[in-house]
This record gives sequence, structure tokens and C-alpha cells, in this order.
Amino acid sequence: MKKFTVEDNGTLRKKVLDHLREKILNGEIEADERLIETTLAREIGISRTPVREALHNLERERLIKAIPRVGYVVARMKEREMEEICKIRMAIEGLALRWAIERSQKKLAEELKKNVLKQEKEILKENLRAYAELDGQFHEASARLSGSDRLLEMAPMLRWHMLRFRRQSIYMINNAVRSMKGHKRILQAIERSDPEAAVAALERHLQEAQEDLLSYDPDKAVHLCA
Repeated sequence: MKKFTVEDNGTLRKKVLDHLREKILNGEIEADERLIETTLAREIGISRTPVREALHNLERERLIKAIPRVGYVVARMKEREMEEICKIRMAIEGLALRWAIERSQKKLAEELKKNVLKQEKEILKENLRAYAELDGQFHEASARLSGSDRLLEMAPMLRWHMLRFRRQSIYMINNAVRSMKGHKRILQAIERSDPEAAVAALERHLQEAQEDLLSYDPDKAVHLCA
């Protein structure tokens, strides 16, 4: 495991949670792998308390699960769960987009335009890891500007689950380019203050992401969107 460092900003508990979540999402800690509190604390170089709290939070996020007499293991997502998350995410992101347009259309358009310009630069450099981060920021902007704390809480959690499967497919240049074009269609509809067109563009974008996943790994990605 990479060396863990804590900067001045942010709390230790949040740093540990983010650190372990990222390891799960990027596949460094794989499905069914055990998470041992004492081992993690020793590897990170901290006490067991923040690790224990991080594990409890990851269990609530359903990224790991507790097994009696075993401890925690990284959860393996079932096909039915994937389908459910896909449908829920489409509904939630569509609602967030409508509310964000109604509440903060100009600010949303300005923020997403800056984001898309950064996407173009990173794709030209074929820096797909940076693109993946910008992709996440693009989708989370609507939830943040929707005015709903509930949406802001739910949307990222659903995305975290899907990232476990999407990270590899989005690290292909053709898929990243198509994803960016989807973002541009959404942005254009937002700039026209057309929530119906924006939601339709979002649904098309998610459908295309599903197709990219299917082409990348058809066994894991059946009915999957990201």
C-alpha cells in the first residue's frame, strides 16, 4: 500500500476514509479481500481508531461488508445490484440536473464549461486519469447546485460504486472522447435553459457509457451504466 500522508487541511478521519475508499475504487484493494484493522493501521502508520471509524463508514456505503469471525471484506457487486444502481443513478442525476438548471442555470453552465475545457486539454495530452477526475466533477456539479443536501449525499455514493467498474473502460481514449462529447451535449442544453433536452442528453450519455462498459468487459458490465 502506498505511503499515507496527512496534510494540514482536513481531518485525519476523513483522510483515512478517503484513502481507503480510493484503494477500493481503483482496484488496489480487490473484491473479497480482507480488511484487517490492525494491519491497515500499521501500514498507514496511524492508530487503530480512525481506521475502525473508516471501516464503519465504508460498510455504510456498502463498499465493504462485515462477516462474523472474519472481519471486513470488500463487497462484490451482484448483477441485480448493478442494474438497480444504474436506474437509481439515472433518476437522481436527472432530478439534480433539473433542479440545478432551475436554481442556478448560469452558474452551472459556467462551471461545466470550464470543466469541459479542462477535459479537452487532458484528452489531448491523453491524461485519462485526470479526465476521469474531471468526469466525476462534471456529474457532481448538478447535485451540488441543486440546492438539495439529500441529492448531494446520494449522488456521489452511487457514482463510487459504478467507478469500480468504469475506471478501466474510461481509461481508453475513444471512450473518453465519446464521454466528453456527451458532456458537451448536456452543457449545450443547459446553456439554452432547456431542462428537458439536458436530461435527454444525460440519459443518452449514460447509455453510451453503458455500451462502452459492455464492449470493455461484457461479463461484468451486463446492463451496467456509468
